[in-house]
Amino acid sequence: MSSFTQFIACKGTLTNVSVPRVMGIVNVTPDSFYAQSRVSKAKELLRKVEEMLRRGADFIDVGGYSSRPGAADVSPDEEMRRVIPAIESIHRNFPEAKISVDTFRARVADTAVQAGACMINDISGGHADPEMLDVVAKHQVPYIVMHMRGNPRTMQKLTGYSLDIVTEVNRFFAASIQRLHRKNINDIIIDPGFGFAKTLEQNYMMLKHLNRFLLHRKPVLVGMSRKSMLYKLLQTDQNEALNATTAVHILALLKGASVLRVHDVKEAKEAIRIVSYMDGITKNRL
Repeated sequence: MSSFTQFIACKGTLTNVSVPRVMGIVNVTPDSFYAQSRVSKAKELLRKVEEMLRRGADFIDVGGYSSRPGAADVSPDEEMRRVIPAIESIHRNFPEAKISVDTFRARVADTAVQAGACMINDISGGHADPEMLDVVAKHQVPYIVMHMRGNPRTMQKLTGYSLDIVTEVNRFFAASIQRLHRKNINDIIIDPGFGFAKTLEQNYMMLKHLNRFLLHRKPVLVGMSRKSMLYKLLQTDQNEALNATTAVHILALLKGASVLRVHDVKEAKEAIRIVSYMDGITKNRL
C-alpha cells in the first residue's frame, strides 16, 4: 500500500490513488496475447465494459495496438479506426466511466481525449512520438509513463543493462518526471514495464523491490496480468495464469502499488480488499 496520499484529476473529479485502484484492460485488437481480452463487435465491447464497471473497475484502458513481444506493426490510421469508435461508444453509454487510451501516438491520444478518454497510457514513456507530451500538456490529463526499450518487435533483444534493473528503471523515471514537469505535466503515474525489455529474472527483481519506485512519490501502476513472467515460470499458459496473477498482485500491493492493470477485475478487487483490510488492522493495533 502506498505510504503517501496522491490524487489524479480525471473526468473532472479527483481520484485518490493512494487507495489502490483497478484498471480493466479492453483490447480492440485481433492479436492481443490473451484472447479473452479482445473485443471487436460493438455489443461485445459494451458488455465487457459493463461487466468490468459492475465488478468495480476504476478505469477502463482501451488499446488498439498489440504490444505483445513480436507483435506486428499497426498503421496510425488502423489504430484510430479501432480505438476511437470504441472510446466514443463507451463514453456515450457509460458517461461516468474513466477511460484511458493505451497508445504511444500523439494523434491517436489527442483524438481519443476529444472522444471521451481522460487519461493517456504510453508504453514508450513519451519517446516514440515527439509530439506526445505536447498533447498531454494541452489536455492536462493524467499520463502513465512506462519503461521500455525498443518496440514490441525488438524489446526482448534489449534486456542487457549496465546497472541492476531497478536502478536503471529508477533513473529512467527520474529523467522522465523532470521532462514532464518541464512541460507542466504533473498528474503522472509510473509503470516499470513488466515484460517489456526484461528477462524473467529482471521482472521478479522489479517485483521484489517495487517499493524502491516509491521514491519518486508518484503512483505506481503494475501490469502483470496473465503475462509470460507468470505462465512461463509455472509452465502453463495465459488461460491458466489467473491464480498466479492474483499472487503477484498481492505482492505488488504489499510493496506499494497504486494501480493494478488487469484482465480480471473481480479477482483484483478482492486482492485489494484483503490487503486493505489487513493493512487497516495493522494500523489500528499499532
